[in-house]
Parts: sequence; C-alpha cells; structure tokens
Amino acid sequence: MSAPVRIGILFGGPSAEHEVSCASALGVARALAGGGYRTVAIGVTRSGGFRLMPDALLAELRDRPAGERAIDDQLVVTGPAVELRAGPRPGVVQVSAGNAPGAVHAELDVIFPVLHGPYGEDGVVQGLLESLNVPYVGCGILASAVGMNKVAMKRALRAEGIPVTPYVSFDAHTYRAVDDPEKLVTGLSRPLFVKPASMGSSIGISRVDEGDDLAAAVEEALRHDQLVMVEQGVAGRELECAVLGGWRPEASAVGEVQVSGGWFDYQQKYFGDADPMIVPAALPDEVTARVRELSLRAFAAIGGWGLARVDFFYDETAGELYVNELNTMPGFTAHSMYPKVWAAVGVSYREVVDRLVELARLRHAERPASTAGSIR
Repeated sequence: MSAPVRIGILFGGPSAEHEVSCASALGVARALAGGGYRTVAIGVTRSGGFRLMPDALLAELRDRPAGERAIDDQLVVTGPAVELRAGPRPGVVQVSAGNAPGAVHAELDVIFPVLHGPYGEDGVVQGLLESLNVPYVGCGILASAVGMNKVAMKRALRAEGIPVTPYVSFDAHTYRAVDDPEKLVTGLSRPLFVKPASMGSSIGISRVDEGDDLAAAVEEALRHDQLVMVEQGVAGRELECAVLGGWRPEASAVGEVQVSGGWFDYQQKYFGDADPMIVPAALPDEVTARVRELSLRAFAAIGGWGLARVDFFYDETAGELYVNELNTMPGFTAHSMYPKVWAAVGVSYREVVDRLVELARLRHAERPASTAGSIR
C-alpha cells in the first residue's frame, strides 16, 4: 500500500484578502479530508512569517459543520514559527523550526497555496515554491503575475483578440503630476470603475458615477497599489466560468452573479445574507458556448495551469461579451462560485482538488532537467 500524499495547505498571508484566504483554506482542508492525503496547514502571518498549525486544531476546525457564510468559517494562523526549505530529495519540501536535530516537523510532497491577493496570487509565493523544487497547485510565476495585475492581464487578452472593456491606466507619479484627474480618463464615459491594478475581492475598488469625486476613488485605489486602472462600466449581466486542467484544460458550466447596488462589492461577496449566485446561468446555448470558449482562450493567453475563474460582462442589448478578469486562485469555499459551477456539470469539490493535486505533480514531473534544481 502506497504512502499517502503529504499536502501542505498554505494560507493567510499579508494581503488585504487574509480572511478570504483563511476561509478558502478550510474549504480545501475539508475536501482533502478522507481522500488518502496527509494534510498539514501552514499559516502565513500578516507580517509574512510561517506558522505550523497544530494537527488537533486543524482537525477540530475541519470537522465543524460548515457555516452559512464562508467568511465566518475559517482556519486560523497559529502555531510555532517554522520555515520551508528544500527537502532531502527533489520534489519534497521540509517544514522546519531550525537546524537542530529533530527540528523537521514534516516533509511535504505538494503545496496547495490557498493564498489570495499580493504575495500569494501574484507569482511571489510561486517563485518561492519553484526555488524549493516542490510541486504546487495552480498557475506558475508568469501566469500568476499577469493574472493578478489587471493592466498586464488586459494587455495579454487584447493581444489575443479577446474582448475587454475600454480602460486606461496610470501610476501614482503620473496622477500626482496632473492638475485634474479627469484628463487621465478622457474618452471614457460614466460609470467608471477605479481599481488598484493588483488586488482582488473588490478591495480598493470604487464606482464613479456622474457627479462623484474621481480623485477620491483614485486615492482609495492608491492605498493598495501604485498602479491604477480605470474601466468604463458596462450595463449588463455578470457571468463567471471556471477552467480546470493543464495542456488541455476544460471549462465548466456558466454561473451568474446577481448584483445589487450597481456592482459586486466586498460586502455582498462575503457578508450578504442571500446567495447571489445562480448556477447554471439562464443563457442561450450559443452564449454559454461563447463564454466557455473565451474562458479557455483567456486561460491560454496568460499561460494558465491548473485553475482559474474567468469573469465576464454580458451586454444583452448589444449581444456582446467582455472578459473582465481572471482569478488564478479564486475563492475556494463551499459557497464560492468555482466549486459550484463544476458541481453543475457533475464534478464534485473533492474531484476538483484531486485533479489539482494531480496537475501539480504532473507539471513538476515534466519540468526540464535544467530547471529542476533547488535553492538550499
């Protein structure tokens, strides 16, 4: 009988999406339970330190009944300080408290980085895991970085002929140098959505209608990033589709987000009393097929691997679809859209995480020999 695959769930992190990551991580821990895996939870503090969660506490949280809202149902960053280091053989990473004998707490075969936002979804932790020569779930360094940076992502999509909404971008220096921020958005019409280039979960985003203060919205975005993107709003439905796979990825059913107040903000996503998601979305067959096709094309455009959720605007009047963004590590709770749209086509949450672990190991096994070293 083969030994169980040892999986480290990496969660938390220093970004503003810390709580969302903790909620996603508990969903992953529950899905991995009983699947022939040995799971270890490694929390990342807001200051960037690693903490090894006690097994008993992980089991206690994992075995609790799921809460009604994902954000109320989380792992916690706790436990002794540890570090990750390259293991005694390729493909293994050690969780260690130092160099003393017996300081190795665990050896892991795969890392599942359930981290959202900067430092977790933007290629930073992926670079760390590449340097340790360990398989990890999700997109690699480049795809993660492009997917996280909304400006780079839009450029990649446009280069492949994928429709995106009109937008402009500018950095903090450019913004401070103009006497009127309206000069930076010439050609765009209200409503506008002002966003930090690299942030998720609608954090730092403002809707700007006629008469609203554009400068205040830009200042809010600059609290989270030095690069700002301003998009022209689209009157239409918000659709989402999941992608799963490696060389030949597949697209899921299409879901729809019911939005109130003009856009899907952080409060609605995580603290709303009603489930805003409709799966599958009521769409003509040709529109569903087009969403799924564009999702796969967008995934390929950023060089994706493993998973992503692709978000769309659908202007029914004009019959136009626009890719809004890709999330290379989307919300992963049982309440999240990603597992829901796969469940709609008969792929359970457990099957999704199983396939993601397999894809992590496949990518690692196919690494060219010249890149298979590690930093020790």
